[in-house]
Amino acid sequence: MAARLLLSSAARVAACRVASARGQVFTRGMAAGGIPTDEEQATGLEKKILIASKDGKDPYSMFKPKHYAGTKEDPHLVPSVTDKRIVGCICEEDNTAIIWFWLHQGDPQRCPSCGAHYKLVPHSLPH
Repeated sequence: MAARLLLSSAARVAACRVASARGQVFTRGMAAGGIPTDEEQATGLEKKILIASKDGKDPYSMFKPKHYAGTKEDPHLVPSVTDKRIVGCICEEDNTAIIWFWLHQGDPQRCPSCGAHYKLVPHSLPH
């Protein structure tokens, strides 16, 4: 069986070499119309996400968030589909401990450890 497979692939390689020597070019079926892009192939929710990303929107908070100062005037914005969310704050850059606290809708709230301010903002999903 392996010998038959090797023979058939060797025959195909020989046929391609003979055809290329004659100037013939083998083309695949998709080469006539080209390979469709991701945008052309996408359907449903994937297509909505691609369109939103192209328009500069971030439907699922996939991109790096904008940097905020963390002060009371410029708090870190935390999107949520409910009126509260649990937030983890890494107070120092090289700290391995995460300070977890509940963030409620309304005025900005402070991290109990470092004092950085966070504010909950409403967020709706695209579907």
